[in-house]
Amino acid sequence: MKIGLIGNQNSGKTTLFNCLTGMNSKIGNWPGVTIEKKTGKVIGTNHEIIDLPGIYSLNPYSTEEEISRKFIFEEKPDVIINIVDATSIERSLYLTTQLLELNCKIIVALNMVDKLEEKGIKIDIKKLEENLGVKICPISALKRTGINELIKEIDNKTEFKRTQICDKNLEKQENIDIREKIAIQRYDFIEKVLSKSIKRKYISENISDKLDKLFLNKILAFPIFILIMFLVYYLSVGVVGKYTVNLVESSIELFQNLVLKILLTIGTTDWINSLIIDGIITGVGAVLEFIPQLMILFLCISLLETTGYMSRIALLLDKIFRKIGLSGKCLIPFIIGSGCSVPGIMGTRIIENDDERKMTTILTPFIPCSAKLPIIALFSSYFFPQSAGLVSASLYFFAIIVIIISALLMKRFVFTNTSSTYISELPEYKMPNISYVLNDVADKVIAFLKRAGTIILICSIVIWFLLSFSFEMKFVEKIEDSILATIGSKISFVFKPILGVDSWEATVSAIQGLIAKEQVASSMAVISGLSDNLENGNEIFSANGTFGFFTPVSAYAFMVFNLFSAPCFGAIGAMKHELGSFRKMFGAITFQTVLAWILATLVYQIGSGII
Repeated sequence: MKIGLIGNQNSGKTTLFNCLTGMNSKIGNWPGVTIEKKTGKVIGTNHEIIDLPGIYSLNPYSTEEEISRKFIFEEKPDVIINIVDATSIERSLYLTTQLLELNCKIIVALNMVDKLEEKGIKIDIKKLEENLGVKICPISALKRTGINELIKEIDNKTEFKRTQICDKNLEKQENIDIREKIAIQRYDFIEKVLSKSIKRKYISENISDKLDKLFLNKILAFPIFILIMFLVYYLSVGVVGKYTVNLVESSIELFQNLVLKILLTIGTTDWINSLIIDGIITGVGAVLEFIPQLMILFLCISLLETTGYMSRIALLLDKIFRKIGLSGKCLIPFIIGSGCSVPGIMGTRIIENDDERKMTTILTPFIPCSAKLPIIALFSSYFFPQSAGLVSASLYFFAIIVIIISALLMKRFVFTNTSSTYISELPEYKMPNISYVLNDVADKVIAFLKRAGTIILICSIVIWFLLSFSFEMKFVEKIEDSILATIGSKISFVFKPILGVDSWEATVSAIQGLIAKEQVASSMAVISGLSDNLENGNEIFSANGTFGFFTPVSAYAFMVFNLFSAPCFGAIGAMKHELGSFRKMFGAITFQTVLAWILATLVYQIGSGII
């Protein structure tokens, strides 16, 4: 049996999907978290259930509505579970009235019934069923109550007599005025139904209202946002993250020494020892050192998402973004992109306006993602030990400023047909579901580890090979005679305005960010480990080492370049898909890289002149 799960945004749809399937899909407090269909099996059955994008009606004005409409009319599900927010039932039932006119079984899952009492709402379920002509199952997806009864109802053959909602002769018309009349009829029907089945009593201001007076305050809202994001980076990159990284680094060093002893004992050749120690362990280990910081960052972001605070930020920034051709809706891909740019770019599909969607696709990679955190943490912790959190947070706000300026330029010269609107109901503040938060963090960390175990591992081996052999395929004694050094020396002049020196090592490390941004830190570790000037490969910025030329100014400039330059191959592929052509994709990555070079050069040249 094929089941479609459909409902408004913020109705708890994906939470219910997880309850019904035992999966751990992404949950959020904004539209577009479910951008494409997710499929699973209902627990204890062979029924296939499809989690459709959150929508308010079946009228296809957006990509989300188009996906849901196509599924319903082309794939013809056997059952549709329509999740309805019991606390906002008037809004939710408009979609229900459309679904009730379909020729398939409809079940209404009335969610959040546990919150009705505190809202002063009392719903007579039996009367509501009779007036709508549909089976209603009261549930709480968050507390997992009523789920078993809902699953049983899927196979129930009892049919309700459907109530005619709209004049059928009107439904055959295409005229806009007629569609407005149909909408009015639907709302009139909803009002009559609810007047017979719902009673309300006055409830004083709740905790969400009180918190919004603080977090949405005209004067305090932005300072609070800045403070919160500073704390996020202070915890992840600053004090807490710094000490956890030291623990992991010590463990990797012990493992490295242990493996080296084993290799020397069994008498392996020098090049094999170098491959395993300097190539694989040093390269992959340089990325793994930042796992604790990533975990803290993921934890903080997940907590902000699940409590409902991030949806407030979308509302706050909407006022600014509307003036530059974007809406608060574009903040959703930006926030998703703080974990990984690929889903962030895919998240732009929720934006209806074509020009605004393309602008957001190009700008989303500017947000510091988890892959860029190792670069930020590596440089800020070493060169700004007393203010690593502040420096890291400054890059986050630098990114917002660059996004705003870039959007203004794009709106003026490229994407001139932007029409920005953003309508979203703010969810209530709620305590985070610890189980979900931990699973969310675990999923992101596992995804990062998979990259370290595949892309970073392969890249580290390739870098080791290019550093260890000459073009004549001879194992070199001096790193300067290697393939990579020869190639890097030819193009290092490009980075001299950013670094102040010719450094093929920094040049090739930055270029590898196109494959994976984490590889920048990994490449620097491998190059340092193979340098004759270093006994310990982890001392990347040692005064006598390969990268000893870095200063605080050039370090910040280098971070800026890697933050804004073209993203990894995965994100570039996602950009091509969303922009629709290779030409537009190449145009986007050229813009990103040139802008990154200009910004980094300005940072170094101005900074050097001041300091």
